[in-house]
Amino acid sequence: MTSSPKKMAVLEALAEVREPIGLPALLEMLPPDFAERSVRRWLGELVEEGLVIRSGQKRSTRYQLSPSRRGEPGTEGESVFSQAAREAINYVRQPLFKRKPVSYNREWFESYKPNQSSYFNKGEMEVLAESGQRVSAREPAGTYARRIYNRLLIDLSYNSSRLEGNTYSLIDTQRLLIEGRGAEGKLDEEMVMTLNHKEAIRHLVEGVPRIGISYDEICTLHYLLSDGLVPARYSGKIRDHGMRVGASTYVPLEGPQAMERQLQTIANRAAAIHNPHEQSLFLLIHVAYLQAFTDVNKRTARLSANIPLLLNNLVPLSFNSIGKDDYASAMIAIYELNDVRPLVDLYRTSYLRGCQEYDATAEAMGFDEIRVRYREQRRQVIREVIANRLTGEAQRARIVEMATQRVPGEGRDGFIEDVMEDLEEISPQRIAGLGITRQQLELWLESQQREN
Repeated sequence: MTSSPKKMAVLEALAEVREPIGLPALLEMLPPDFAERSVRRWLGELVEEGLVIRSGQKRSTRYQLSPSRRGEPGTEGESVFSQAAREAINYVRQPLFKRKPVSYNREWFESYKPNQSSYFNKGEMEVLAESGQRVSAREPAGTYARRIYNRLLIDLSYNSSRLEGNTYSLIDTQRLLIEGRGAEGKLDEEMVMTLNHKEAIRHLVEGVPRIGISYDEICTLHYLLSDGLVPARYSGKIRDHGMRVGASTYVPLEGPQAMERQLQTIANRAAAIHNPHEQSLFLLIHVAYLQAFTDVNKRTARLSANIPLLLNNLVPLSFNSIGKDDYASAMIAIYELNDVRPLVDLYRTSYLRGCQEYDATAEAMGFDEIRVRYREQRRQVIREVIANRLTGEAQRARIVEMATQRVPGEGRDGFIEDVMEDLEEISPQRIAGLGITRQQLELWLESQQREN
């Protein structure tokens, strides 16, 4: 996760340019104390996190902020909808007075029979399964989610909030979730929305495999996502009043008991589905269609849709590359026409793009050979510097001396850079395995402050 202030500065520099940029040009935009090797490593990490796109090879390598990270999802105006889906989209984009008022359609819901009916066709299911699998089926549920937690947290918080009209940029989201700093000039409600996503995603990842697809879990997600955004009596609870959906002629079901029974049925039916992607889409459709809560229904549906994916160690659905207007229209097509084709197109397109992006960024990331090869030597040097309270020139001289003794010439400069960077970023949370105490660290930090 992007936590280092210097690493964040690299991301901010890339946000200032619209075209792919090479490393030399990027270094010119950064302060002189940004070592080339460190910047190169940070770029690799940003690529792995999906925040930056890398293209070209060797001297032709270029970097740019991912378009979806600029709040430019890339599907608006593109032909992501099939011809059949476009018919539904064209209908729901007509003025309201031209569209027929409709209510909750129980017959449509009841017509779906788990493992007999399906919203995805067989070919789509096969492609999604093949593209989404990342770890062995023998691995415990949630293994993959925990492995990519940092990226999932940022991607899903940002994109799900963006689909609700939240104006936080990706960098704003990074700062808020990592540093706890809200963006200037942004509404408090937007900050709460983003932070609530963080809590809900953490709940899911930490809860796997204990959690399942259930009525209680859906209500828990609503509570976490809506806390502070709706009156407390409605957070995590079925609404007791009528409601309407903006920009739609759809009139949702009313009556708390009827909605509670229906949400129970939705959860039970979803749990009975064998295919995890079909489960995911079913939840995405029907939790939102029911509109059981006073607000935050679609957000609850989006996170609920990730439960079967996390349980099966599949790539999660982060809703990247989905345009806000396209998503809104696809949902209205479900509300008014019970037509799932537009949402199927968006789900499939976004999911496959997400899988491809993960593969590309994981391949580009690689690993820092010097950092890995000389891990123990680096820790020994850091331990000696801190234990002996070395600062300033004495610190630098000792690091160079120990590097000369322990590391061959071709890796020495990189090793010294790694040691200096680790000392700069050291904190009580990062001393595990160094063989020093918190008190020793505090004394060294005090010596550093006096030196400066």
